[in-house]
Amino acid sequence: MMMTTMTPNARLARCRMLVAVAALLLVAACGANDNDPRDPLISRDRPVEEIYNEGVDAQQAANHARAVALFDEVERQHPYSSWATTAKLMAAYSEYQRGRYTEAIGAIDRFIRLHPAHRDLAYAYYLRAMSYYEQIADVERDQRLTAQAMAALQDVVNRFPESPYARDSRLKIDLARDHLAGKEMLIGRYYQQRRLYAAAINRFRRVVDEYDTTNHAPEALHRLVETYLALGLVDEAKKSAAVLGHNYPGSSWYQDSYALLSPGAQPADIDRPGMISRWWSSVF
Repeated sequence: MMMTTMTPNARLARCRMLVAVAALLLVAACGANDNDPRDPLISRDRPVEEIYNEGVDAQQAANHARAVALFDEVERQHPYSSWATTAKLMAAYSEYQRGRYTEAIGAIDRFIRLHPAHRDLAYAYYLRAMSYYEQIADVERDQRLTAQAMAALQDVVNRFPESPYARDSRLKIDLARDHLAGKEMLIGRYYQQRRLYAAAINRFRRVVDEYDTTNHAPEALHRLVETYLALGLVDEAKKSAAVLGHNYPGSSWYQDSYALLSPGAQPADIDRPGMISRWWSSVF
């Protein structure tokens, strides 16, 4: 067999290439240790409290991807320890913190299924509800997640009515209801502008019937007055205005409805004590 003799320049080029490859491999290895949440510094066997505490440190440093990896490692290396149970919930919280709500909900559902009597069960249900709540979209978009958030928040209230999580859940339920009412108003105004009055009435009535405690109820009643008048249904318009005047006497929507039904009225008349009640009495 013929042997090929390398020239000195060729040998030097080969050496340089090998050095460059070795350097790239070293950099890649270091990069994996620094950035990959599943680097050997995590996966090697260590005391459970050491891994857990490092996960807490990563979480506090807002390195949530690394925190998740560390808490998962606690469960992998020490599955039967009390640390592993808490680590499941901590991993779910880290997923929530990094905006991975679907992953957080999945982890929480698993925690609830495996630990139905855990001392932190109320918090688990609340974190699940918040993972839905944080996904509530603008009123112009689909509100399916708003409904899911309301259901999950109501679950917290029903299961743990005396907990601090229940108090916050009640507040967020009201905010979610206001959001859903806003969606109904948006659609109702769309139909009203296009003179699809029957469809508009259905939307405004739904706000009045189902979301009467929200900030949108006074406008919904006024829009009903407008829509009924557009259809020539004066009696229905007066009834809606009466409800508006009884429940929201100081509302600007009430004044607008009054002006529609009494074209010559002045704002001073509306503010005069007893004027409104006498006028509504004459209507009915």
